[in-house]
Amino acid sequence: QVQLVESGGGSVQAGGSLRLSCAASGNTYDRSCMGWFRQAPGKEREAVGNIDSFGRISYADSVKGRFTISQEAAKRILYLQMNSLKPEDTAMYYCASTGTACGAPRLMGLNEFAYWGQGTQVTVSS
Repeated sequence: QVQLVESGGGSVQAGGSLRLSCAASGNTYDRSCMGWFRQAPGKEREAVGNIDSFGRISYADSVKGRFTISQEAAKRILYLQMNSLKPEDTAMYYCASTGTACGAPRLMGLNEFAYWGQGTQVTVSS
């Protein structure tokens, strides 16, 4: 079993920054494919970005140039640095993991991830 715990959410004004963290524990490969998703009220959960076992990172068009995914594999921590935040970035942000090695130089879908965190809320005010 794999456990994922997100942290770092909060409230910020438009143009501000936040860094989310996701700590993985349990029976998981250090370089599993991991991703960030978000879900705004009344909307479907959508991909923000992901990193595969080879370190290749993909982003949704809506966050390219503003968000950065990084990873400390040895510590099993995934980060999401969010800059130039916009009100439309307001959502619950979720961390996800495949739990195993994978190669995916593309934006991955929800059903490709087996494990999910509980989420951390990000609110951006105008």
